[in-house]
Amino acid sequence: MTEDFLKAAGLDREETGGDSVVPFAVETLDVRGRSVRLDEALDTILRRHNYPKPVARLLGEAIVLASLIGSSLKFEGRFILQTQTDGPVNLIVVDLQTPNGIRGYARFDQEALNAAAEKGELSPEQLLGKGILAMTIDQGENTDRYQGIVQLDGSTLEQVAHSYFMQSEQIPTLVRLAVAEMQNKGDANAKWRAGGMLVQHLPEHGGRTMPDLPGDGDFDNAETTDTSFEEENGWTEARALVETIDDHELVDPDVSHERLLFRLFHEQGVRVFDPMDMVEKCGCDADKIELMLTQFSKEDIASMIKDDEIEVTCEFCSTQYFFNPNMFGIDQN
Repeated sequence: MTEDFLKAAGLDREETGGDSVVPFAVETLDVRGRSVRLDEALDTILRRHNYPKPVARLLGEAIVLASLIGSSLKFEGRFILQTQTDGPVNLIVVDLQTPNGIRGYARFDQEALNAAAEKGELSPEQLLGKGILAMTIDQGENTDRYQGIVQLDGSTLEQVAHSYFMQSEQIPTLVRLAVAEMQNKGDANAKWRAGGMLVQHLPEHGGRTMPDLPGDGDFDNAETTDTSFEEENGWTEARALVETIDDHELVDPDVSHERLLFRLFHEQGVRVFDPMDMVEKCGCDADKIELMLTQFSKEDIASMIKDDEIEVTCEFCSTQYFFNPNMFGIDQN
């Protein structure tokens, strides 16, 4: 990348690599957004559970979406994206610990997945089926949780994100997500890579961002929709440009955040801000799990005993923890 290119993109640094989020603004179009690239962090999460490829791809999309939204929060806490549906992949949980620690897992029905494969119904929206997507903001103890719920009825995660922002915050939003398993030159094995972009129209005279005032309640509610909304020219242009993004541009390691943003917005004058690293991070530990077990009855704890031990496996990172039943007042003699 040439020095002129860096200056045009508003940068005096090298191109940003993977496992990162880059905020940006196109002030002439009243547009702000974030670009996400995930490689090692995503590959670690997906390889750990050895998911079938269609499940891994869907979970990867959810992780990118959670990274795009959760990485913008300006406080210590958690952003949790969760789906509960009737499809072959009936549960997805992505937990982002601010500012940049990400973890996630998916639960699926193998028989239903096999049946879907036989029918050729393996697109992300077909694997999800019908149900809900919940986005929760948790700022910790002594604060209220904010939760938005969007109906899943055959829509993609990209489409659901659009509905989320329009119906809850009335902010025109466009999201692009892409996940692929790639084997780059020099790599011994294929690795999962993903990328995404979230672009929002935020004119000075109106609109608000989720970090400033997170919504709550049922976001899939027609009563919250601004029926008088008319699309402005700046947003029409920004949306048209973002819709030209190909999936390969979001996952190709040779197409950095800066290169893609320059391709999209160089004529309008894109301003790129400092990047933030994203890391695979699970917050589980023995003390937290012990505290969780104290919430169960002795009968429930007794039912967990196997070979004179209580074994608990973290669903996110697959770490196994073992506890002596005597710790919970259970005498096995």
